[in-house]
Amino acid sequence: MATINANFLKLKAGYLFPEIGRRVKAYTEANPDKAARIIRCGIGDVTEALPPAIVKAMHEGVDELAHRETFHGYGPEQGYEFLRQAIVDNQFADLGISADEVFISDGSKCDTGNILDIFGKGNTIAITDPVYPVYVDTNVMAGNTGDADAKGAYEGLLYLPCNAENGFVADVPTEKADLIYLCFPNNPTGSVATRAQLEAWVAYAKANDAIILFDAAYEAFIQDPEIPHSIFEIEGAKDCCIEFRSFSKNGGFTGVRCAYVVIPKTVTGKTETGERIPLHQLWSRRHSTKFNGASYPVQKAAAAVFSEEGKAQVNELIEHYMGNAKLLIEAATAAGLQVFGGKNAPYVWVGCPKGLSSWDMFDKMLQEAQVVITPGSGFGSAGEGYFRISAFNSRANVEEVCNRLKALIA
Repeated sequence: MATINANFLKLKAGYLFPEIGRRVKAYTEANPDKAARIIRCGIGDVTEALPPAIVKAMHEGVDELAHRETFHGYGPEQGYEFLRQAIVDNQFADLGISADEVFISDGSKCDTGNILDIFGKGNTIAITDPVYPVYVDTNVMAGNTGDADAKGAYEGLLYLPCNAENGFVADVPTEKADLIYLCFPNNPTGSVATRAQLEAWVAYAKANDAIILFDAAYEAFIQDPEIPHSIFEIEGAKDCCIEFRSFSKNGGFTGVRCAYVVIPKTVTGKTETGERIPLHQLWSRRHSTKFNGASYPVQKAAAAVFSEEGKAQVNELIEHYMGNAKLLIEAATAAGLQVFGGKNAPYVWVGCPKGLSSWDMFDKMLQEAQVVITPGSGFGSAGEGYFRISAFNSRANVEEVCNRLKALIA
């Protein structure tokens, strides 16, 4: 008999975003006359067209595949040198990162889940709450947790509460952790960590021989020049940190799929006998075994993000989405709601009106305003009482959402 991975049975209900999709589908089927009015500000999916420089480069990559002389078959699993070097030159200049420490993939969602392949059992895993659900769910699937309690918290995880009091930036714990998930700018709260806060985390990791898994998928949206874009800006981080980045939100690659992981060769883990092993070596083997590489036209397109034209066009996209975030902040504030985020990230984190749970607010926004938001409790128990609004949309749609939100809460 073929047995199953019973850890999957520990997962609570459906993954957050499919559950949102299920509720929206049920509503539209019951109210077909209102389906056209629905504006989706839930899932953080970009809406604007790919920048022209990126489209041009992708076409060029496809054209190369059309001729035997320029055809590309299997590429290097770790990514083409032209893209890895462009990333280092444009994103990590003067930080001591080399091109062979960059691994190209098809998405940060995959990478932040797959990274568990190179770590053993028995690690104490620290996860902020609220948090991007993939961090928790993949640890459940990997057997790193016990069962969930009534609030959905899993036994065996070290939860780091984020709340209004600490600005939704978790404090360094007093307990010892081995793996630490940090995401800044944060999804879902839109919060950012200061240099001093990141320095405290790196110091903690080094003191506890821990590894920080740093998700920087939204770094391009940082507006404050004092906020670090990379964990590797912090002294000592190359000894204890892995960084995840993506082209999804800055370049509009949510449907194209391209991302990368940076693993310095100086980051190590231990065997059961105490031998130090470079994590770069393990991830390279994992990547080569389980992944055949992102497609050539996609990597050509990703490299175009760093061309002069590409940079200018990507900046226009970021300005557009951050302009949307500003409007959403103003509307939620005018409605008398407590507002966080949206200043250095494309997400606005909003307190629910008194007496409403986060799923109550989701249903109210859907049924009465035909706007899809994301309930905070879907990101963890500490997210209860809040909801997330995504700034990824057209300006016209965001302006309409602002009007509907103010009318709904008035």
